[in-house]
Amino acid sequence: MVTDIRRGAVLPPVVIGAVVDLKTFNTYPKIDAVAPGDILPDEIRAQLSIIDGMQRTAALSEASNIDPTVLANEMRVEFWLTKTVSTMVYRMLVLNTGQVPWTLARQLSVVFAPLLNEIQDNVPEINRMFTPDKPGRRVNPGEFSSDSLVELYISFSLRKTNIDTREALSDEFSRLDFVDNLTDNEFQKQYYECLSIMTRLDEAFSRFDRGSNARFSKGRNIFDSQPARIGFTVAVAQNVLGRPGMDRPHEERLKRMKKIRADSHKLLKRLKAMGTEEIGDFLRLDVLSETLDKRVGQVGRYERTAYFDGFQVLIDEGFELSTLEPCWRAN
Repeated sequence: MVTDIRRGAVLPPVVIGAVVDLKTFNTYPKIDAVAPGDILPDEIRAQLSIIDGMQRTAALSEASNIDPTVLANEMRVEFWLTKTVSTMVYRMLVLNTGQVPWTLARQLSVVFAPLLNEIQDNVPEINRMFTPDKPGRRVNPGEFSSDSLVELYISFSLRKTNIDTREALSDEFSRLDFVDNLTDNEFQKQYYECLSIMTRLDEAFSRFDRGSNARFSKGRNIFDSQPARIGFTVAVAQNVLGRPGMDRPHEERLKRMKKIRADSHKLLKRLKAMGTEEIGDFLRLDVLSETLDKRVGQVGRYERTAYFDGFQVLIDEGFELSTLEPCWRAN
């Protein structure tokens, strides 16, 4: 491809995506636009995403390094301008269907910044987000890394606790599940709702602190763990969206999400009225520790399944448990 570019070959257009606010979106189409600056504000141009044509772009860059005259050639670019991240992800998956598959993590990393911006806008309970540019360590509830939030997004859509975001997406069913969910206008909102509920529980659990160095000495330690976060996310996703291959109708999803929201709010209200020691008794961290201390192979897989089973019990019981012991003994 590099050789062809240097010889003047005309390539298919590179597709550039951008998420813009409603006010900007309503100004389109701009018929007289001749450059990106004519259709996109400066702050949006800093967050452009290549949603199709990564290989072509890399080849163009390599060709220009070998032969600077390549930069004088015209190239074809298609702009995909949208109001939401979900439509951009949908477009990206459709454009890459049938090609050598990417990992979902790599696909989502293309729209990484807009997705995280939407999470921050829609889940104000998140107090802090660590990114590669702004690294950090979780020391308080409501603090998560950007990588973990992207993985939760994948887990919520695929409704699976065990996904390998480093492997190529060889399972076409996973891609289809993702695309199907993105066609539901409420899907994105339901993910944010799930994240909001988890973060509120994280905040409530964190009121208990035994002050020791044991693995589970603080209520916060539950959601310190990515397996716990994934277990909760997938438990909510399967209840609301249905098991993989058994998608629930749109109205059924709305009804189930509404129930989880109402049930979780009742529990949060109960926790707010409890004293610190009462919360500690409710969490039963000693039982959780005993459950997770089993010597098993593939510890991460085991813990994700254990948390998934536990939070599934919590949801099935309408969040009305007197303690979380039945959750931790479910596996």
